[in-house]
Amino acid sequence: MTSYTIDKKITGFKIIDNNEAMEVPAIPETEIEQMHEKVSRPELLLGSTYKIKTPLSDHALYITINDIILNADSEFEVRRPFEIFINSKNLEHYQWVVALTRVVSAVFRKGGDVTFLVEELKVVFDPAGGYFKSGGRFMPSLVAEIGDCIETHLKSIGLLKEETLSEVQQQILQEKQAEYADRKGQKDSTSGFPADASLCLKCHTKAMIIMDGCKTCLSCGDSKCG
Repeated sequence: MTSYTIDKKITGFKIIDNNEAMEVPAIPETEIEQMHEKVSRPELLLGSTYKIKTPLSDHALYITINDIILNADSEFEVRRPFEIFINSKNLEHYQWVVALTRVVSAVFRKGGDVTFLVEELKVVFDPAGGYFKSGGRFMPSLVAEIGDCIETHLKSIGLLKEETLSEVQQQILQEKQAEYADRKGQKDSTSGFPADASLCLKCHTKAMIIMDGCKTCLSCGDSKCG
């Protein structure tokens, strides 16, 4: 029970029944528009197009992801992916590419957390083997690279956070790389990492070296000793 202290002279009083107590008007809640499958497609969507060139084909893939703006011009404004299109002159993968774009677009429009798509696609392995991109990064399949492209887009619109090394971590890795090159007496490959580096299972980059009994990735900093 709340108690009050009266520090002024009482000039009168009245007993108020609980039913006669003043009602506090309800504050209307701000209606926030959320992404769901019934959100209609607007006339204009903002989009980004990404080019994928792999050694598996002479023709590049062009991935376009269109976004919808919810709660525009308010403090709750958010940009969410709405649909995806994949185009290429190569018709070899036409059927599964069309199926993939429809499924991914349906997941985008359903709303909720769509970031799980990235990991689901990136762990798809091609039984015929993957390929290395420029920079020494390994892609286990074309589907995995599409997932990597979606990840890049989700980071650009703020749905995923960019994982970056601190300046101190970057300096340590550069020192290790220089020390390793001096020991081996070999120059770095065109990827920027030692030519005899192995594949890192965390970032899928050919940048894993062994120094002082520890496996250290010069790309992401992942390290295991013993």
